[in-house]
Parts: sequence; C-alpha cells; structure tokens
Amino acid sequence: MITEQQVKSDLKRGGYIADEAIATAVFLALRMEKPILIEGPPGVGKTGLAKTLSEVMGFPLVRLQCYEGIDEGKALYDWEYGKQLLYTQLLRTQLDSYLSMAADLRAAVDRLSAEESLFFSQNFLVQRPILRSFLSEKRSLLLIDEIDRSGDEFEALLLECLSEFQLSIPELGVIAARHKPLAILTSNGTRMISDALRRRCLYLYIGYPELDREVAIVRARFPELCEGLARQMVEFLRKVRELNLRKPPSVSEALDWAHILSILHARQLTPELVANTVGAIAKHQADLKRVTDLAAQVLR
Repeated sequence: MITEQQVKSDLKRGGYIADEAIATAVFLALRMEKPILIEGPPGVGKTGLAKTLSEVMGFPLVRLQCYEGIDEGKALYDWEYGKQLLYTQLLRTQLDSYLSMAADLRAAVDRLSAEESLFFSQNFLVQRPILRSFLSEKRSLLLIDEIDRSGDEFEALLLECLSEFQLSIPELGVIAARHKPLAILTSNGTRMISDALRRRCLYLYIGYPELDREVAIVRARFPELCEGLARQMVEFLRKVRELNLRKPPSVSEALDWAHILSILHARQLTPELVANTVGAIAKHQADLKRVTDLAAQVLR
C-alpha cells in the first residue's frame, strides 16, 4: 500500500520536489478517492504536479483546459449528430418499411419513439475529457486545469461528477466511472470558486517555495548549474518578487532563467548578466528597469 513518503519519493524521482503538505494532500486524495483543488499563483507547479503524478504512477493523463463559456458539450459528453444523420439516411428504406405498417400518424410516431434508443446509444456518444476519464480501462488522472477561467454554471455541472464519480445522461441514464480517477483541479485565484465545489474536494495551496526547496527544484532540473549560482539566482528572485511587479517571476520563470544560465555556462550573477537575460524573469516593459536596477544595487 502506498505511503506518504513513497508519494514524496516518487514525485522526486519524476523531477518534482514536493514538500510535506503536497505529499500529504496527494496521499490522502489517493486513499480517500477525493479530488484535490489546488490554488496558487501561476507558474508554481500546480499543473506540473498533475503531470508528474501521471508519469510516476502510470495513470493516463486526461486533461480538460477550462475557459470562459465552456459547457457540457466540451467537458462531459456530446452527441455525434452527423453520424446519427448518416445512419438515418442509410436506413431510410428500412424506416419507411417499418413505419408503413403503422395504422395512422400517431401510431407511426409511437413506433419511431420506441426505437429512438438506437440513435441515442453509446455508438453515437462523443466522449469528452470527463466521460473519457470515467470510462478509461485503468485508473486515470483527471486534470481540470484553471477552473477559475470557467463560470458558475460549469462548476454546477461538475458537482455530481466529483462527488459520486458518475454522470447522468438523460438519454442513457447514469454512467458510473469504471475506476475513480485521481481528480486534480487547479486555480490561479482569478475568481472565487464556489463553496459547493470546494466542499467536494481536499484543498491545497501551493505558493512560492521556500529558498532551499526552490534551489533543490532548480538543481533537480539543471544539475549542471553549480550550487552557488543556483542559490544566488534564487535569492535574487526572492528579492525581485518583493518589487510588486505586474508579473512576479514564478518557479516556471526561475527554471527558464536557470536554463539560460546553464546554456551561457554562467558561474555567478552580475548586473550585466541580469541585464542581458532579464527577459526570462520580467514580462512587462515597466518591470525590466526595476529588475535591472535591483541587480545593480545588490549584485555589485
């Protein structure tokens, strides 16, 4: 049986350096078969956690990218109307013969209604990500990414799915998951997620990592980067995050910057090196000067 420490070591094996809170949340979600709602600023590793878990645990990754206006036809299921129409055309002769035996129009409608299940069966059902995850032959990881980009109506559609791991389709009835997926929902906090959805999930907040953990994250991805430079760049990034920039550099930007420094075979940060590579960590024109000015102050 999987343990909390095994989760942590498996994630590390996959290149994801997790702290105790992350490892515990994943362990509990696996044991309790409950979804996890992960909130935090962009780029701190929420989606990366789901991808790494999929790899190290052998769960097929089923990803649903949320956006404004997403509905059940894109997230849950849809009907393949073109295929239904094609089958109707191909079976026209048989339908004409079948309906010709009806005594009147009402009887013909009754006969046709009795057979409508033929055209609303799983043969014509389009599996969108959530239904595809439920019908997977093995346990999957269902990633509902950036749920805060969707609306309240879409959240309501998820309530049954995430509490009962089943889906009600009017034409077919209730379809239960073959294997309950490990469901991970991520949010960048651009809007408040409803209490009804929160109640169905375990909650995890991932913020910017502590200094030592962020150094470990950088070294795990780019071991060729010397310990001294990795620590120096992380310490500098922590000061940059205090500048109240329009887009503070996240762990994602830290890894991009570490990649650049490794390509340049850098040994230590200098104001000139920061000025030449600042586009990796500052994403707005107004922020560029503030970061280079900070480098001139603290790296001389």
